Amino acid sequence: NYNPETVSTDYDESDRLYFEELTLERVLDIYEREGASGIVVSVGGQIPNNLAGPLDDFGANILGTSARDIERAEDRRQFSDMLDGMGLNQPAWSVLRTKDEAIEFADRVGFPVLVRPSFVLSGAAMRVAADEDQLRNFLGLAADVAADKPVVVTKFILGAKEIEFDAVANKGTILNYAIGEHLENAGVHSGDATVILPAQKLMTNTIRQVKRYASMIASALEITGPFNIQFMAKDNDVQVIECNLRASRTFPFVSKTLNHNFISLATQAMCGLKVQPYRISLLDIDYVCVKAPMFSFTRLRGADPNLGVEMASTGEVACFGDTEHEAFMQAMLSAKFKLPSKDKYILLSIASDTFRDQFWRSAKVFEDLGYKLLGTPGTAAFLKEKGIEIGVVKKPASEDDEADCAETGAPSAIKEIRRGNVTMVINISEDTTRKDEITAGYIMRRAAVDFDISLVTNIKCAVEIAESLERGYDKFEAKHIGEFYKLPMIGWRK
Repeated sequence: NYNPETVSTDYDESDRLYFEELTLERVLDIYEREGASGIVVSVGGQIPNNLAGPLDDFGANILGTSARDIERAEDRRQFSDMLDGMGLNQPAWSVLRTKDEAIEFADRVGFPVLVRPSFVLSGAAMRVAADEDQLRNFLGLAADVAADKPVVVTKFILGAKEIEFDAVANKGTILNYAIGEHLENAGVHSGDATVILPAQKLMTNTIRQVKRYASMIASALEITGPFNIQFMAKDNDVQVIECNLRASRTFPFVSKTLNHNFISLATQAMCGLKVQPYRISLLDIDYVCVKAPMFSFTRLRGADPNLGVEMASTGEVACFGDTEHEAFMQAMLSAKFKLPSKDKYILLSIASDTFRDQFWRSAKVFEDLGYKLLGTPGTAAFLKEKGIEIGVVKKPASEDDEADCAETGAPSAIKEIRRGNVTMVINISEDTTRKDEITAGYIMRRAAVDFDISLVTNIKCAVEIAESLERGYDKFEAKHIGEFYKLPMIGWRK
């Protein structure tokens, strides 16, 4: 571990712990000093994966999946070529050679498009481009981050659901797996997403496609050890996003939820021991676990507290519940989310009619529960047409814009936030390219963070919060994890 501030290795779990940088030279020094029989590269994140090829070139014994197959998964071009050869669906893609070629591709498949560098951690320099100007800007950033590795541009599918497939394989055969779903639509990095396990809203045919695709990929890459595949699904059509041949951040979450140690199984497989799969049936689990992210935007002055394809979270929590909504609400509260109070206002600013239409029933729920609502002009007008009582505030033109609207007299949203009249801000700016929406949205989001007000920036999360409050899950009695593990199961036992 090369960061002494974040040592997570128990002293009784290892004979020695080296505080050294994760570079080829240092790893080879330790490998030779210890006389090690092999190196595990699949449990240290992205950097060890990137070192697999050079270590193999120097004769080190890579345990588990081979360095060649790791490269085939990490290199966007090789992986996409492999999927095409296997006939597996993926978003339309093209390798960046020149900016003009990338723009020609985007014009052909239609904006938005996703810029994806290879061999990067946490979606570094990954961006969704909504127009040509954004694409040119993002391509330059991605090329700088990726260095000599390929940068791929893919069609970005709006409104798709993202699916996490975590598994352990041995010589290309899957031993155990777990399928989780993101609450947010595709476009939010998996580290920032709210993950629900077992998946609650996936159609049977979607699950069948995910399992079939995963089995084919595991076999093609001859995977031994832990791996994670991310899929997206829309209208029952499943497409592959990427495959990481390492333990993902959801691996501990999966192990805790299913009460089986996936990394222990993976270790046995990588060491060449005889492995016996756990007896797990996802359909027989009588509880739900939800993983929610934690952020540190209050410490990052000026940072936009909005979620995207590049990871921003600095931690995460997971909670169990008898239902999805119970687990979700407990996870949100554990992540320091503060419930709205009824003596102040919930401020709503939703940029597009598509999302307003998805949200207006939730706004009605808030109203019926006794919460007072404020909205920016477009959002307020839309909700008033639905018969919802809501006040109007002016969108801020700058961070210091506290003046009332000259035409209507509506107070400034920023003034209401700074005076302590707002208890929660729901700001949905996704799916818009209008500069005034983006600017005003950032100002309101930043003000919410700076004044310690609960902020929701995703439409699915906003709806889930309203549904959870409607079901009364703001009041609950915490249970010990053992109470969930003791629930009667059908078909399997530990």
